[in-house]
Amino acid sequence: MTTDFTGSFTQQEPIPPAAIAAATAVMQHGRLHRYNTAGDEVAETVLLEQEFAAATGAQYCLAVASGGYAMTTALRACGVGHGDKVLTNAFTLAPVPGAIAAVGAVPVFVGTTADLVIDFDDLQAKIGQARVLLLSHMRGHICDMARLMAICDAAGVTVIEDCAHTMGATWDGIASGRWGRFGCYSTQTYKHINSGEGGLLVSDDAQAMARAIMLSGSYMLYHTHRAAPPPEIFADIRYDTPNISGRMDNLRAAILRPQLADLPAQAARWNARYAVLQDGLADTPGLYLPQRDRREGFVASSFQFLLLDWTPEAITEVLARCAARGVELKWFGRSDPVGFTSRYDSWRYAPSTPMPATDRVLAGIIDMRLPLTFTLDDCALIARIIRAEVSAVFQAQK
Repeated sequence: MTTDFTGSFTQQEPIPPAAIAAATAVMQHGRLHRYNTAGDEVAETVLLEQEFAAATGAQYCLAVASGGYAMTTALRACGVGHGDKVLTNAFTLAPVPGAIAAVGAVPVFVGTTADLVIDFDDLQAKIGQARVLLLSHMRGHICDMARLMAICDAAGVTVIEDCAHTMGATWDGIASGRWGRFGCYSTQTYKHINSGEGGLLVSDDAQAMARAIMLSGSYMLYHTHRAAPPPEIFADIRYDTPNISGRMDNLRAAILRPQLADLPAQAARWNARYAVLQDGLADTPGLYLPQRDRREGFVASSFQFLLLDWTPEAITEVLARCAARGVELKWFGRSDPVGFTSRYDSWRYAPSTPMPATDRVLAGIIDMRLPLTFTLDDCALIARIIRAEVSAVFQAQK
């Protein structure tokens, strides 16, 4: 039996043939800009917006240049500006506090639980400090959204959802991104549909979406949008909203549309791989698997486990032993940022105070990509390797 893994944790599946054909058609006619159309042609970006709105159940959708741009646009459209405070998860990736800082606002970090969702007790304690919560569904873990909205609605706090890791996911049957005023999505290479870079923004709020469309650089061409508020909503907004260009182009939209159609099937494939890893690591001594609520319809494009209360030296040894056998793991508990694994206390542009319960969780989070290039047998092998190396180091600590 093979004992080491030889696959790549960063190799994605090829772009599907239908998407390649659609992209080729756009390149052949050369009209890549979303507002550059011929005759009665409907731009690929317009079609993508319509299809994504339908897929999420949203009234309005806007295609933009990146997930980070989607978040900054949502914040601006909700009136967040210089000096305002914005609540957000302590466990997230740098683009989330970066989006808050980009509009001149200040993050207020809220704790996370060992199940990798926002800590409701800490949220309740801090809810009065801001009027907006930028909620990160970090690594695809969705909190009890009904409870979260009840807390925020009672305090008059607007919710913006960062759904970079939850496109295609649901809570209690409602699509991720459809609970707050805005849902923000990413189409960066490691997300659920891949255009290299890109983002999508959904909302049912006509005024807020009209501001978002103007912010994105629509000039006075908002009437060409279809998944958008009616033109009369823009009557005054068009004069008062700055152009901060961040449009998606037709080439990326063409690549994304066939992938969006395939997303339910792809989600099932990710979850099958996740289930193999979860089963293979169940009851491993010293290893905690985050628990998921039955109401969470997740899309597991990555996998996390926790080594709670382990020493940094022991965790480093686990990572080294797994790496020697071909399994690439990332650790959010490092004292200094490495790659994308940074913590709230390493973002020095954002003031913070220690949160002991959250710091304990962050110190133990181990993260792994789960590309669809892995087979189910690959996932079973990876689980065996992790289980063996975690068990060996755990036993040695006793």
